[in-house]
Amino acid sequence: MINIALPKGRLGEKAYAIFEEAGYECPAIHEESRKLIFENAEVGVRYFWVKPSDVVIYVERGAADIGIAGKDIILEYSPDIYELLDLGMGKCRMAVAAKKDFCDRRDRTLRVATKFPNIARDYYNKQSREIEIIKLNGSIELAPILDLSDVIVDIVETGKTLYENELEPKQDIVQISARLVSNKVSYKFKNEEIVAICEKIEKVLASKK
Repeated sequence: MINIALPKGRLGEKAYAIFEEAGYECPAIHEESRKLIFENAEVGVRYFWVKPSDVVIYVERGAADIGIAGKDIILEYSPDIYELLDLGMGKCRMAVAAKKDFCDRRDRTLRVATKFPNIARDYYNKQSREIEIIKLNGSIELAPILDLSDVIVDIVETGKTLYENELEPKQDIVQISARLVSNKVSYKFKNEEIVAICEKIEKVLASKK
């Protein structure tokens, strides 16, 4: 049995549809219930829904053999796992954004508000830029508007929310999309099953291009 961690929400539902198309269906997952785990012994899979940021923890610690995680989560937490496939879903980018008239003064510490402190710190370390991280969990766009920060580091899809709040993207940091990841021990001992899943998913993805 292969244990698969799916992120709750639209991305997880899209990911499950790919697994289903690849032959790893689990009809019970479509039923209205409060169940957390769904399995299909015939095809050898067991699915469970978890918070998107928790997928890599379940996979790293072996509670899940494989899972679907955003590249942003992988970069932020740096889990000890294998990244097997880019599913090409949930595409967006991690970017620096600020007020339209913002000009970075290198003679003072840059205040950076973000949900992703490790990604932000790594980005600015590479520029030898002195920063102060302000960790927030929601409404990141408010920070520069209320002068809590100079810039924000956040996920940008269309940029609409930024523009509506008189902000704009300044620099892209990295492109983000959903990845199929694997526990390292599982990949060794359940290699045949996991490789088969990868190959079938690749075929499904290729058919959609």
